Amino acid sequence: MDWYLMVWRKYAVFEGRARRTEYWMFVLFNLLALIALAAIGGVGIAMSEDYGGILFVPFGLYALAALIPSLAVAVRRFHDTGKSGWLILLFIVLGLIPFVGLITAIVQIVILCTDSDPGPNQYGPNPKFPEQAAAMIAGIPGYSTMGIPTQPQSLVGGTAYGLCKSCGAQMDVGASFCTRCGAHV
Repeated sequence: MDWYLMVWRKYAVFEGRARRTEYWMFVLFNLLALIALAAIGGVGIAMSEDYGGILFVPFGLYALAALIPSLAVAVRRFHDTGKSGWLILLFIVLGLIPFVGLITAIVQIVILCTDSDPGPNQYGPNPKFPEQAAAMIAGIPGYSTMGIPTQPQSLVGGTAYGLCKSCGAQMDVGASFCTRCGAHV
């Protein structure tokens, strides 16, 4: 439920990245809410033939209110895989073409199910590793402000370090594997 509420707190934030869990939990709870509101509207129609349709108003209001957060979290999800958020607009337009719409829907689902880019990308740090964002904000050498790692640099004590190419974690130069993800260097 926290993932669902997180998307509502970021109502119209189209910048940054969103994990798969954030996106798919929002989709799940959004779908459950829409089914519940539709069921309430359907029961209202069955009970009262005159004014039962008025119970579909909450369904429509909720669907309208959830439109912008749904687009925002989808754009952030695309950013997480290294794709531009403008692709969603292209997919919506191409979705209006009968056969092409099916193909674009499949491509969109594949992108939404793809794992995050490891480490920071042009849209920010990987949300799976919040310490990358903290390191960028703190100005630790090796993390650029645009989210793209720089070359290994020397620290005050003379110790040099680099970034894991798999997960983006900080590691000592000369280390044979990453302590976070276990990837061999």
